[in-house]
Amino acid sequence: MARWQATAAIMIGDKKYKAGQTYADTTGNAVAGDVVWAACATHVSPCLVPLDGSATTAKNAGAFKLYPVPTIDGVNSVGGVG
Repeated sequence: MARWQATAAIMIGDKKYKAGQTYADTTGNAVAGDVVWAACATHVSPCLVPLDGSATTAKNAGAFKLYPVPTIDGVNSVGGVG
């Protein structure tokens, strides 16, 4: 299970999702309201905050493991469908 919450708006394909949106790597791991994004565990960015152990493990294995957890504020949180 890998679930994340975005602290900034994110573009996935042609859709933009608002900050605060939650993401899961599979339908089986998703809860109501999550966007299923299979690549979220391999496309970890500083704006994705891990919500479970698997997501934390993925973040710690990536280039952004030392980044502080950002907050949701400013222009990066504006817009989107989420």
